[in-house]
Amino acid sequence: MYDFPFELDEFQKDACNCINEGKSVVVCAPTGAGKTVIAQHAIHRALEEGKRIFYTTPLKALSNQKYYDFGEKYGHDKVGLLTGDTSINRNAQIVVMTTEVFRNMLYGTNFGSVTDNMKDVKYVVLDEVHYMNDEQRGTVWEESIIYCPTNVQIIALSATVANADELTDWINTVHSKTELVDTDFRPVPLRFYYFDSSQPSKLLPLLTPSGQLNKKIKPEKRVFGKKLQNKRSYVKDIIRNLKENDMLPAIYFTFSRKKCDEQMEKCSSLELVTKGEQAQIKQFIDEYIAENPHLYNNKHIEYLLQGVASHHAGLLPAWKNLVEKLFQKGLIKVVFATETLAAGINMPARSTVISSTSKRTDSGHRMLTASEFLQMSGRAGRRGMDEVGYVTVVGTQFQSPEEVAELVLSDANPLESRFSPSYSMVLNLLQRFSLDEAKELILKSFGYFSSGSRLQPLLKAQEQIDNELKSREFVCPYKLCDTELQEYDKLRHIYVQNRQTYKKICKQEKSKNRPLSPEAVEFGRQTKAMLEKMHGFHCDTCKFYKKHSKNLEVLERFSVRKNKLEKEIEKQRDIFWNKFLAHRSVLKDMGYLRDDYPTERGVTTSQIRSENELFIAEIIFSNVLDNLSPSQLAAVVCALTTEDLRIDIPYLPISEPVRKTLNLIRNVRRKLEKVQSRYSVEAPMYINPYFSSLIELWVEGAEWETITEQIDMGEGDIVRSFKRVVDVLRQFTTIANVPETLVFTAREAIEKIQREPVDID
Repeated sequence: MYDFPFELDEFQKDACNCINEGKSVVVCAPTGAGKTVIAQHAIHRALEEGKRIFYTTPLKALSNQKYYDFGEKYGHDKVGLLTGDTSINRNAQIVVMTTEVFRNMLYGTNFGSVTDNMKDVKYVVLDEVHYMNDEQRGTVWEESIIYCPTNVQIIALSATVANADELTDWINTVHSKTELVDTDFRPVPLRFYYFDSSQPSKLLPLLTPSGQLNKKIKPEKRVFGKKLQNKRSYVKDIIRNLKENDMLPAIYFTFSRKKCDEQMEKCSSLELVTKGEQAQIKQFIDEYIAENPHLYNNKHIEYLLQGVASHHAGLLPAWKNLVEKLFQKGLIKVVFATETLAAGINMPARSTVISSTSKRTDSGHRMLTASEFLQMSGRAGRRGMDEVGYVTVVGTQFQSPEEVAELVLSDANPLESRFSPSYSMVLNLLQRFSLDEAKELILKSFGYFSSGSRLQPLLKAQEQIDNELKSREFVCPYKLCDTELQEYDKLRHIYVQNRQTYKKICKQEKSKNRPLSPEAVEFGRQTKAMLEKMHGFHCDTCKFYKKHSKNLEVLERFSVRKNKLEKEIEKQRDIFWNKFLAHRSVLKDMGYLRDDYPTERGVTTSQIRSENELFIAEIIFSNVLDNLSPSQLAAVVCALTTEDLRIDIPYLPISEPVRKTLNLIRNVRRKLEKVQSRYSVEAPMYINPYFSSLIELWVEGAEWETITEQIDMGEGDIVRSFKRVVDVLRQFTTIANVPETLVFTAREAIEKIQREPVDID
């Protein structure tokens, strides 16, 4: 085992031994427990053996950070980086990449053959593997594990999850011999506090030594309407308490970007840094801005000098990077951040403050999940620097102290599969495998493997219905079966109706002083015969008849429910394969598959990475993009890559060619919508020109200030939307069968988009 300059913890030793024995390993440990050491051990082995190691992360920012860290540690010549828009030293011994890039390599399409991509690769680290829970991107992790060659050792690093053993069993089944190293050990234990606004001068321990809720904590008073808007902010009291108790530096988690900025402003007067620290901050900012001049007039500089900062997706990437560096140096004392900061960025703190354990969603407030809370609270406590980490939960009217205590004491949530076949997956699999082999791979998904637990509620409901049906079995005193009762019921029902009809006819004819017609007389005779037939059934005189009949009605209802449930169980059991077949049907109808093999158009679509690859392909092949200028092309692609926004923003007029092109694209969308709905396929097709006029101006050479003046939106949001455009345009230049004029226009557009601050990560 490689000699580290410190004693390894038991779980680290166990995991390193698994790697030495040639096994794959799942390491499940709390945030900050030291999982990276295990990855470093695999890196040392790869370097010694002359082999290669891939280190994958869920976020580009995290990949950039690891690339920098490993470059400093092992030498920049030994480390490469591959993200959606960056390729540095891709044949290095250590290559850091996003998990999406790794998955794309394993498809062996536009990244070259799988054999070439995986040449000499002995280890793959899947960092933050609990991202399998991610609604939109979770599929990527499952695909990466399924397609990863079995001679490669997987080192899967995960935050605490409830079903790590199930994940390990699955990797064991679909990949190779895999061991689980699971620990709840935290090198720096956490201590929990509660801020109660009725006692603002102190922080109260949340729990008693025996693990019960502290009775001194009072629930927050409920206020509504204007009172809620005018409610006093206690953020300064909280930070003051942390400072007085030597609990800084802190990350203060807030679920609103606006609040991050507001709270930073409020706390800037608290004098959290010394004059010496202020001088260090100023010097660091000056040096950093000399390298990143686009940050020169940033309005947040004055707050950094006071030792406070905000960190959220609305800020420029380079600015967030500056905040992270200052925080790592201990010069920023409080960072007000949204929960995205909890996702693996290296910003260790002594304290974390969680502003609320409930968050607002589209459908109202909901409590944080145990895993979300663990991710945020786990940022507290710096290994080798702090004896304990402090977590403070702020009291709000949307949660009770009891709910907070319950959340703190809860175990992590289980990993749930987000596996979902897409057009690209169907085409890539059928390019390399037969339909039966593709089915085998789909049935290898973690979603299918863990369907037992997913089906549990349905199976339980089925069991309850079965028990109900058994308990309602009726024993007839005359040993008649249900069919005979149903025959009597049917006869009785017809007799009652016929008798009423006959009585009406008699009454009607009598009122008109007319004799009954021969047909009416015959009808009366038949009705009477029915009555005599009924008298021949035991049911006619049985005192249990009504009970038996009612029982049959209830059983019928239960049977209908049972049939529905059985269909739902069947559907859920085969949900992934049925989705695969539905996408395949759309592709066949649209001419992208023939005899279960991709056509020329299918090959192009297999190389596209977007939320709806077929939509992008249809747009390319409709030739509506061919005569656009670089700025117009960027504006059109921007509309196709911008999701539906939850906030209202003013409409910014777009140029005539862009408007006309988007109208033509709406026709393409309508055509595809018809086919998708025929097979119940749901794949988004965005046409949202919110930022289109901005990118058009930018490509035509406008200054960044001109862009940001147009719209009241975070600069980080604008940059992110521009980067998405670059990602799709870059694909236009690499995928097969794209018209040459479009390739040249896309290249020119990329070149003009990629300037400060857009090109800085």
